[in-house]
Amino acid sequence: MIALKTLLYFSIFKYPLTKEEIYKFSDADSKEVINREIDILIKKGIVFKFNEFYTLSNDSKFIDRRLKGNKMAKAIMPKANKVSKFIAKFPYIESVCISGALSKGYYDDDGDIDFFIITKPNRLWIARTLLILYKKIFLLNSKKYFCVNYFIGSNYLKISEQNRFTATEMVTLMPMYGKETFKAFIDENQWPNNYLPNIPSHNFSAIKNTKKSWLSIIIEKTLNTPLGNSVDELLRKATLKKWHSKFGNLPPEEFKIALKSTKNVSKHHPENSQRMVIDRLNLEYKKIEKEHNLQIQQEYA
Repeated sequence: MIALKTLLYFSIFKYPLTKEEIYKFSDADSKEVINREIDILIKKGIVFKFNEFYTLSNDSKFIDRRLKGNKMAKAIMPKANKVSKFIAKFPYIESVCISGALSKGYYDDDGDIDFFIITKPNRLWIARTLLILYKKIFLLNSKKYFCVNYFIGSNYLKISEQNRFTATEMVTLMPMYGKETFKAFIDENQWPNNYLPNIPSHNFSAIKNTKKSWLSIIIEKTLNTPLGNSVDELLRKATLKKWHSKFGNLPPEEFKIALKSTKNVSKHHPENSQRMVIDRLNLEYKKIEKEHNLQIQQEYA
């Protein structure tokens, strides 16, 4: 049941979908396939319709929640755009994207503005440290509008974790700055099409570029030397040591994914959303199979 898998995925985030969105976030060959499946699911009492929205819960409260979140997302976008431009001016930043819930058009009082950032080669940890220092000193360590938790280097654009969760996160990225780098990133990562072939292509012409500040130019010139290589590696090791101290309770394999700290990737997801979402989704699959005798193929993180 293609439509059901999509609705189950977004139900984890308590996010009802329109029929067009169900098709878009599925691998259905046509909209007619989705239409037929939805009709069957409604007749079976598995899916419920409220106005143009479809949900697995026979309660309109999630519709109200979504509409409020969509409205708040539109209101916060000017702020997100401003912060994106500010981040893009930092040393060694090549591309800035909005990620997380806001990239899907949702924001609420408990939310953050998440950013996915691509840096110049071999300077990821310098770029990250400068942004973190700014957050700690000038924002009093608040991540409300400045959650910089995922970095990759432009010499290592391929995302290694390939599953429904990462595919969804990738296709919903909102690229704000760094057109050429982001285009190279998409060219390198065509695999999400295997999961979500119906997502429209990005509008690369809308992605902006910005000039670096004079301070960024000075920092880059100073560290575009062998010294910069040593500083970058020193910062990586210092950060990794701190994370091991703080999140040492995580199993080693889980730590490697949730807090990836290689030369070309920095991920700070101690809650390991990827694993959490996939595990919960598989539990929902089993629940549906038991209650309605429907076979659904399991997902893998």
